[in-house]
Amino acid sequence: MQKEPINRDSCYDYICVVDFEATCEEGNPPEFVHEIIEFPIVLLNTHTLEIEDTFQQYVKPEINPKLSDFCISLTGITQDIVDKAETFTQVLQNVIEWMRQRELGTKYSYSMLTDGSWDMSKFLNTQCRISRIKYPSFAKRWINIRKSYGNFYKVPRSQTKLTMMLENLGMNYDGRPHSGLDDSKNIARIAVRMLQDGCELRVNERMHAGQLMTVSSLAPLEGAPAPQMPRYRN
Repeated sequence: MQKEPINRDSCYDYICVVDFEATCEEGNPPEFVHEIIEFPIVLLNTHTLEIEDTFQQYVKPEINPKLSDFCISLTGITQDIVDKAETFTQVLQNVIEWMRQRELGTKYSYSMLTDGSWDMSKFLNTQCRISRIKYPSFAKRWINIRKSYGNFYKVPRSQTKLTMMLENLGMNYDGRPHSGLDDSKNIARIAVRMLQDGCELRVNERMHAGQLMTVSSLAPLEGAPAPQMPRYRN
């Protein structure tokens, strides 16, 4: 039985919340290359305001296959987990298949959503270079919820960290901080509250020629394209 829509006026039918976990070292030395080791997606139905589904896979890093103790302690992802995981290219293929099965970009309009710019502009961008594939078209535009939150609730950028956004909305973090899937679920809870409060969550950032750019709120509204596997780089 179809649930009665609570929110009829959202920009997209679905929002895909993504919060990557990546390899890291204490102090994050500038020359350290971050590789994605967890790819989660939380599928939020913007009409019913419910999480309809989740995806989570771990990824085997290539450049630094051995995780630092700091990384293990921060993310809860163990060496054994990444040793048994598939490569990023294979995981991305699984992601695309999962999204296609849910008819995103064909039957339903959708947008990606992240907590900040880094997931797409840094982590995914770097990972695609490492994996020698082009940047996927479905992730070229996204909603940076920190920006949306700051603009909608009129709070400074310093108050848009995940735990602070939750706290300001009277919520506690649910789960394990720095688990990509748990982070994504908590970001989705913030998105739900913002939609309930009347916020028009829409794309506000994009990648163009490898650079991060702002998308104006006056730009025509368009959802992400149907996901396709990117080609290999020459």
